[in-house]
Amino acid sequence: MQRTITAGLAGLVFGTGMALSGMSNPAKVLNFFDFAGSWDPSLALVMASALLVTAVGYRFVLRRDKPIVEARFHLPTARKLDTPLLAGSALFGVGWGISGFCPGGAIPALGLAEPSAWIFVGTMLAGIVAARTVRLALESRATQTA
Repeated sequence: MQRTITAGLAGLVFGTGMALSGMSNPAKVLNFFDFAGSWDPSLALVMASALLVTAVGYRFVLRRDKPIVEARFHLPTARKLDTPLLAGSALFGVGWGISGFCPGGAIPALGLAEPSAWIFVGTMLAGIVAARTVRLALESRATQTA
């Protein structure tokens, strides 16, 4: 129960921050990417602030033996730049640049009754299902031919 409450509170703080910073407003995000037009550099400050808070937070949190509500830390172990990582990053960037939404900004926008957020989240979920289906099919084919 404590884990669920903690996750809910963290999500509430994150979503509130995304909404207050304008990261859930696709017009503001698209203006950030429009260097030749109505460029809005304010999101650079939001991103820099997030990096600073994360860097400081990791320094303090990782000094602990374990998280407060978990048995251990769940940190990434992969250090290699591989095709799925690069392709996923590229798709994320293209999708963010086209729609003005990233998953972190689209989910709070659902609560603002933004119709384009509902379309984005729906297609994002369809993309997740499609990617998983393709990955499982490729893994199955690789094990059958090996």
